[in-house]
Amino acid sequence: MSDSSAVPGVEIPGALSGERVDRVVALLSGRTRAQVARLIAAGGVRLGEVVVAAGSRRVHTGDLLRTDIRLLADVEGDAVRPAAPGEVSFRVVYDDQNVIVVDKPPGVVVHPDAAHRSGTLVAGLLELYPELALLPELGCGEADRPGIVHRLDKDTSGLLVVARTPDAYRSLTAQLAARTVRRTYLALACGALEAEAGVVDAPIGRSLRDPTRMAVAVGGREARTHYRVLARYARPLEATYLELRLETGRTHQIRVHLAAIGHPVVGDARYRGDRRRSGCARPFLHATGLAFLDPATDEEVAFSSPLPDDLAAVLAQFV
Repeated sequence: MSDSSAVPGVEIPGALSGERVDRVVALLSGRTRAQVARLIAAGGVRLGEVVVAAGSRRVHTGDLLRTDIRLLADVEGDAVRPAAPGEVSFRVVYDDQNVIVVDKPPGVVVHPDAAHRSGTLVAGLLELYPELALLPELGCGEADRPGIVHRLDKDTSGLLVVARTPDAYRSLTAQLAARTVRRTYLALACGALEAEAGVVDAPIGRSLRDPTRMAVAVGGREARTHYRVLARYARPLEATYLELRLETGRTHQIRVHLAAIGHPVVGDARYRGDRRRSGCARPFLHATGLAFLDPATDEEVAFSSPLPDDLAAVLAQFV
């Protein structure tokens, strides 16, 4: 395999039959397991024509392994350049010696990826909190995303928490794994949802047609989204205003789940949301509430963020 480009494929030899696919890719490509995990998450590993969704999948003799390293932002081991003062726009809602709670505006990417190497939230955080750069050296996360324990999509606004110390990083990642972090969103969905409240329970994985998109998929990772209706509208298009709570935290989870039940997020062109009639220039999705256990005290702390001006202006047009 080449380190830097797509390859036609490598046939799995008998000596590697039964091994995990992430270990095989790491062995054959010379990449670290962390890099391979990111490559799999980006849809860059296939067995035959099937996108690999989990590194734990086992390979078998004769399987055709295909990788596309171009989908991997090769930044492990490279320090992210701190942003210049004022270069990255975001609001610090709260900080102490353990955590930072940020209200991220739309248009800001959380951490570097193949398409965004500068101007990220991470770069802005490093300008204000340079000690974050030490966390990966202490075994807490990766060099290109110091302190980051969860993320928001580029065009999703709202709250996320960043760890500032190794103890805080371990505490927050454990809370996320245990699903005790409360994350609440506001969304405007196309059409009229029948129930006043409900849950979408459907596994999510990489789309077989387009590995840069996610989809409800057999064999995907379990995903559950709870919702309740806040308001219903008939014009300029039929729409339902929702409060949603994530039980899991998969990539594009709310957007994929709402699209899967026939009610995509207004403004979300990628997942068939109506943009033209709504006047919404981005997905109408905002992370409005965040609550977790303070790593220092084990007491719950909670934060809220009001609907930003651009989405409030869109909502004001609906009746």
